Amino acid sequence: MFGSVFYFYSILSSMTKRLLTLLLLTATGVIYSQSDTLGLGGVVDDKYFEDQFYYGLSYDVLLNPPTDVKQNNLSYGVQGGFIKDIPLNRRRNIGFGIGAGLALNVIYSELQADLQSDGTVTYHKIDDDTDYRRNNMSSFLVEFPIEFRWRTSTATRYQFWRIYGGVKLGYLLYGRSKFVTDQVVKFKNPDIEDLQYGVYFSFGYNTWNFYTYYQLNTLLKDGTQTVDGEALNMRTLNVGLIFYIL
Repeated sequence: MFGSVFYFYSILSSMTKRLLTLLLLTATGVIYSQSDTLGLGGVVDDKYFEDQFYYGLSYDVLLNPPTDVKQNNLSYGVQGGFIKDIPLNRRRNIGFGIGAGLALNVIYSELQADLQSDGTVTYHKIDDDTDYRRNNMSSFLVEFPIEFRWRTSTATRYQFWRIYGGVKLGYLLYGRSKFVTDQVVKFKNPDIEDLQYGVYFSFGYNTWNFYTYYQLNTLLKDGTQTVDGEALNMRTLNVGLIFYIL
């Protein structure tokens, strides 16, 4: 188990390692510092809001890959942002959330992207006898979650059960393909969809929560094909943990 964790950490880029380390330290700190109830000297606010920062880490599954193409290494997603709470009832345990954040998704697979001299990109399965270290496609996005919220919180209790679900819109800031052998070939991939959207669901207690996201549109733009003429209708399913911090 620990070997798998160390392997996962070793394949991340230096920027992602720093982001992941900050995420874990922040979440750990909140677990030990967040009180279950309001202190004796505190002021009870019956019109409280559950405004929250969120950080998440997921395993990304590639759905609808082209024929014979498999994932390899460990595909992952990292996200973080802020959600504004909008209570809908007097008890304030039901509401909406509207937020904004950033996300990085990296998919490792056997589908190689090659940049041609005319600026177009071709796609094919990596030959079995090709000696390579890794091959991935990454997307860095600004995201806007809109969610329905149910929770067991009160004005004096800060640790509670929650169920959140909604839609997420993402706009691509940078998309890249990367192929590593003895040399590194990487380029900005114009075929990655600029506007990405999907539905998500999270539930849990206090800081730790299960999270899943299903992408509704395709990862690559309409009409993108392999060199064999097979349409690339790939999308992602993200499964992991999300931390909510008051």
